[in-house]
Amino acid sequence: MDAANESSEGTPFILPGLTTNPGKQRLLFVLFLVLYVGGILGNGLIVAAIRASPALHAPMYFLLAPLSFADLCFTSVTVPKMLANLMTPDRSICLAGCLSQMYFFFALGVTDSCLLAAMAYDRYVAIRHPLHYATRMSRVVCTAPVGTAWLVSHIHSLLHILLMAHLSFCASHQVPHFFCDHQPLLRLSCSDTRHIQLLIFTEGAAVVVTPFLLILASYGAISVAVLRLPSASGRLWTVSTCGSHLAVVGLFYGTVIAVYFQPTSQYEAERGRVATVMYTVVTPMLNPVIYSLRNRDVQGGLRALFSGRRISAGDS
Repeated sequence: MDAANESSEGTPFILPGLTTNPGKQRLLFVLFLVLYVGGILGNGLIVAAIRASPALHAPMYFLLAPLSFADLCFTSVTVPKMLANLMTPDRSICLAGCLSQMYFFFALGVTDSCLLAAMAYDRYVAIRHPLHYATRMSRVVCTAPVGTAWLVSHIHSLLHILLMAHLSFCASHQVPHFFCDHQPLLRLSCSDTRHIQLLIFTEGAAVVVTPFLLILASYGAISVAVLRLPSASGRLWTVSTCGSHLAVVGLFYGTVIAVYFQPTSQYEAERGRVATVMYTVVTPMLNPVIYSLRNRDVQGGLRALFSGRRISAGDS
């Protein structure tokens, strides 16, 4: 190991966060604390309701439970550290902590990406092939994308972290971000990072761009099916539901692609931080509202959860 690497391991990174202005820090602390608690409660309640209610054991909810759990963990990887940094002068993080944060951030982010694609396919089958929905989206069929999402995400994350761990940081250790993220760390490295950037544009595209294209294809097919619905109210409800789903999906993938799929030399820290807030804080908070809290079955499951009674599919 060379001197630069030894220096990297001994010198902690500094995370200045979103701002160094004390007045803005307090305001941001309150704002992000509210968003974080809202996201944790929303996703946590969804997971608890699905586990507690037999009426929510349908394929859609079998996919929704791991998505909500992944969102809950995803925000918890970055937001608590960001909140702590907003209120304390010590904003340092060691190399091991930095790499650990990156590992779980990448793994849970890719899990989200894969599960969103699986849920879009579930909606496609439900609307285009309602008579065959139970067989095409059986528990066995749904288990495959969930297991694949977790496996692929951790392999993806491990590969990136192993490469990042061999980088040298011999200049500034101040990361212009509120957590340890790919692009700002690559800008700080004095090693050759071309192989990591190539990996982002190839393997990274497979776990981000491909699911996004599958989601667009699924909702495109759903749009065609909606136009054939005989009921105007049915068309309006489907368009409203799918439109809100697609809006959140577009926000998630749009900001992810804007941040990561660009050369490191063109990365702008301020714009990157703002975009990152969208997919690390905002979309995980919106997912429970968009995917479930507007759903009568989920509302029934939440009532049953709070009242302590179990409901069947016929009661919801």
